[in-house]
Amino acid sequence: MTTLTMELPNTVFSSLRRSPGEFAMEMRKAAAIHWYQKGLLSQEMAAEVAGLDRTDFLLLLASEKVDVFAVDMESLRQELNLA
Repeated sequence: MTTLTMELPNTVFSSLRRSPGEFAMEMRKAAAIHWYQKGLLSQEMAAEVAGLDRTDFLLLLASEKVDVFAVDMESLRQELNLA
């Protein structure tokens, strides 16, 4: 596993009332959600980025009101018309 080091102002942690460890975990989760929503990561890989198992990542998505499955409405309409 690779370690990433970032420099941030100390005021960030006090403003958010988070320890550096809590902040890092929230950043991992936010990045995983962002990249998952953009379709850049699978659920499994996004869960790994977030430091969670897949079930907990799905629960995180639900708590953040993020759609777990992307539906292209036009494709859905076409499929329904063929049925």
